[in-house]
Amino acid sequence: MKISPFWIITVLILIGGYLFAEWAENQFLFFAGYVVLQSLIMAVAWNILGGFTGYVNFGSAGFFAVGAYTAIALHQFLEAPLIVLIIIAGVVCGLIGLGTGYLTLRLRGVYFAIATLAMAIVFESLITNWEYVGGSTGAYVITPTEVAFFDSYIEMLFVLMLFLALVSVAVSRYLSISRIGQGLAAIRDDETAAECMGVPTLRLKLISTTVMGAMMGVCGAPFPFFVTYINPLSAFDLLIAVNSIAMPMIGGTAVWFGPVIGALLLGTIQQIITVTVSSELNILIVGVVLVLFVALAPRGIVGLVQDVMKKRRGK
Repeated sequence: MKISPFWIITVLILIGGYLFAEWAENQFLFFAGYVVLQSLIMAVAWNILGGFTGYVNFGSAGFFAVGAYTAIALHQFLEAPLIVLIIIAGVVCGLIGLGTGYLTLRLRGVYFAIATLAMAIVFESLITNWEYVGGSTGAYVITPTEVAFFDSYIEMLFVLMLFLALVSVAVSRYLSISRIGQGLAAIRDDETAAECMGVPTLRLKLISTTVMGAMMGVCGAPFPFFVTYINPLSAFDLLIAVNSIAMPMIGGTAVWFGPVIGALLLGTIQQIITVTVSSELNILIVGVVLVLFVALAPRGIVGLVQDVMKKRRGK
């Protein structure tokens, strides 16, 4: 049985991440790495609906926050292990994605984008008034001081987020190269023509919203354990929503590895600026870079490289 190089690289990255966690002494690297990987998962998740299918989603932060607060509620009620909370949060947000898909996927273009934004606002209002999870005042999470196989809790969260990021990329790659991905590409290019050709557009779009919601929920579930204090303002942070849209568009939305490139590049730049200059500049930088790419390279870094290679072949 032939093993794909993709899976070999994936396993090597996971092993390398664990070894890095064991050897590195600077704890900030784990905090920064966690944030970058969190952004990567959200970028990959957003791209499944916004890039592969062509339905721009402004409500991604809503699914992320629902995943975080699902983990908070279950942690208080059951005190279940983190991995169980992540799985349940993914299921809950996947079902919400499926349900909201039925309600919103009849809309297209700007109307769909506005509907998803309104959905995120509804989620924020509900959580703000849910006293069990702290409501508007927020909730604290006490993390263990000792973790098996790791020197600190943040090291464990870093490796866990690396694993979740690799799984998300694998799912995105599978959807991209499968018949599902071909159908989603047909919907993105011309949905009416795809329907005429017999493509099950509604079913594929529902698969897209479900997978997107599940990924966002999985990404959001560890967040309360990372920050140890969460409130609606931090869960529905504007930067989280903006990053999930900007990173795929900067990297390239037409291919599965575009969001990975955009997230690693922009996420790393943001962390460097946070340390050297100010964290307040992050949104400004994202906005400026996004405007430049939309104006000069609308297909992102991947599209820009492809255009350069075509010109070289043409000479």
